[in-house]
Amino acid sequence: MMIRSAAVAIVLFASSAFAADTIKSGPQVGEKVPGPFHPLNINGEMAGKKHCLFCENGQNPVAMIFARDVDENVIALIKKIEAATAANSSAMMGSFVVFLSDNKDLEGKLKQVAEKTGLKKCVLSIDNPAGPKGYEIAEKADVTVVLYVERGVKANHSFAKGGLTPKAIDAIVEDVKKITK
Repeated sequence: MMIRSAAVAIVLFASSAFAADTIKSGPQVGEKVPGPFHPLNINGEMAGKKHCLFCENGQNPVAMIFARDVDENVIALIKKIEAATAANSSAMMGSFVVFLSDNKDLEGKLKQVAEKTGLKKCVLSIDNPAGPKGYEIAEKADVTVVLYVERGVKANHSFAKGGLTPKAIDAIVEDVKKITK
């Protein structure tokens, strides 16, 4: 009896710990992407201008990432999304990262990231810390990845600070198939 109680306690603790780490952020699977917004583009054709990347990508498959800071895992994600976008160019896949920050030094840092990683497809941009209106980016979400096609969400991955790991990045890249079929 005691062993069974201990097992139940472990299962309950593990599931509650998992639930605590789960963050609902951004448009969810089955929902439509809320619509236009105009972040400051750091690289790409509209670099230095506020431009709607949602509008630019239209009905095409898109990897849209919201991040609060630049770290090695976010850069690794950007590199893999860049590669996935290039590999799916026949599907007209687009990708962009919106950094949610009012840090005045971020623009220069992102220009360096774009240059060092040789970005050709994935556009880096900056918007306000709350994120675009209607997108409901959770304040506790350090990274939110929304994969959509025809403006319908097919996958959503959201992470608290430190939650974006190499394994999570691989799962995101694997889900690109959901928008490029």
